[in-house]
Amino acid sequence: MATVIRLARYGAKKRPYYHVVVTDSRNARNSGAILETIGKYNPMLAKDDAKRVILDIEKVKSWMAKGAKPSDRVYKFLVNAGLVSAKPVPTQTKKNQPSEKTQMKAKDKAEKLAKIAEEKAAAEAAAKAAAEAPAEETPVEEAPAAETTETVAE
Repeated sequence: MATVIRLARYGAKKRPYYHVVVTDSRNARNSGAILETIGKYNPMLAKDDAKRVILDIEKVKSWMAKGAKPSDRVYKFLVNAGLVSAKPVPTQTKKNQPSEKTQMKAKDKAEKLAKIAEEKAAAEAAAKAAAEAPAEETPVEEAPAAETTETVAE
């Protein structure tokens, strides 16, 4: 018999409330065959509320000493309570990564964007240098004034 520490759902429709229970892993979630209730979890409360997760620490320790394995959600509760250390985050497997073709497309796109950014920066620097240099070196020629002709009215 493999015992587990997991959540059993209670509460009304769209108003969940869970009991943290110890049961055989082969039993259904809310079957009546629970060995012991060792805590409560109310997800409707705020995350920083002290009454959101209530665990009987002594009972949890004794059941884990007997070999009970916590579910993923209960394990997170135990990490927050300081009873167990956090699991290391697994690295991505090959199946979770994009295909080689997709990776090559992403690499090519990144290279093109980098090249465009370099060209834009070089053009801006050249334009800035060109705008500053001629203003200092070459004087601006004044355009000749347009001649005005006066007509004499007779």
